[in-house]
Amino acid sequence: MNSVIRIGTRESELAVWQATLVKDSLEKSGYESTLVYIKSDGDVDLKTPLYEMGVQGIFTKSLDIALLNDTIDMAVHSMKDVPTQLPTGIVQAAVLKRGNYRDLFVFKNADLYDEKAIQTAGTSFEHAIATSSIRRKAQWLNRYPGTVMENLRGNVNSRMRKLAESNWTGAIFAAAGLERIGLRPTHSIELDWMLPAPAQGAIMVVGRANEEYVLGAAATLHDELTATCTRIERDFLRELMGGCSTPISALAIIEKDMIHFKGNILSVDGTQKVNIEEHIPLQQADGAGKQLALELLQNGGKAIADSFKHAG
Repeated sequence: MNSVIRIGTRESELAVWQATLVKDSLEKSGYESTLVYIKSDGDVDLKTPLYEMGVQGIFTKSLDIALLNDTIDMAVHSMKDVPTQLPTGIVQAAVLKRGNYRDLFVFKNADLYDEKAIQTAGTSFEHAIATSSIRRKAQWLNRYPGTVMENLRGNVNSRMRKLAESNWTGAIFAAAGLERIGLRPTHSIELDWMLPAPAQGAIMVVGRANEEYVLGAAATLHDELTATCTRIERDFLRELMGGCSTPISALAIIEKDMIHFKGNILSVDGTQKVNIEEHIPLQQADGAGKQLALELLQNGGKAIADSFKHAG
């Protein structure tokens, strides 16, 4: 192959930021690379809610095709967008050190900023808010039933612009996305009570199987602790047969050789919720995500999971 590694990326500012991070890091390790811009289906249709689009892989499919067609040598993804089953011939090449994994509530403007309204609103929040995420919607409705929820699609920049032009009180974003491109406003708060999507805040690099030069280059970027945590979260998601169209959340954090795990599954309307929280020795990480999912199913989660299967 050409010694210049072709890095595939979506065209959004956030995607380009992430790909540029990979490019710069590769060059520090002595690998020459260039960016190749690929438009994804998720960037073309900005009106249909993600959960109505058969969304698994909606942001990764075009890059997968480019990889398999040898148009690019590696692709860079927000890891939470990547289906738990990679296409045949494509492998995980690296997981970068995780950024902020939390969800962020952004008020429309500074005049509406009211942290107390979000953190201590009890069970009532009498304002319209926006999100395209069925997971965020379900968790919000579980905490604040009856909230008017609006659909908000587009890249980070366009969603911030739509929020500013709307009559909503605010919208929910991934904190990492806003922070990485310098758009996190002061009139925002992290939602400590909202569990993130599996692998939220992490960046994944994928490549073709058996491309030793590319895989070796990507390995210089790999963070094993992040890879372990995100593997547990994604195995949890996979065992529950979930994707972007199901409200499943998971977070694994490693501290002093212990894995602290929290996960949940909710009904779409937020009325049903089953949680799991456990502490696991790091040496038991292999298979932990699947085991945690099975425990959640046995403790009430199966009825919710089955409802999604029947709906499909």
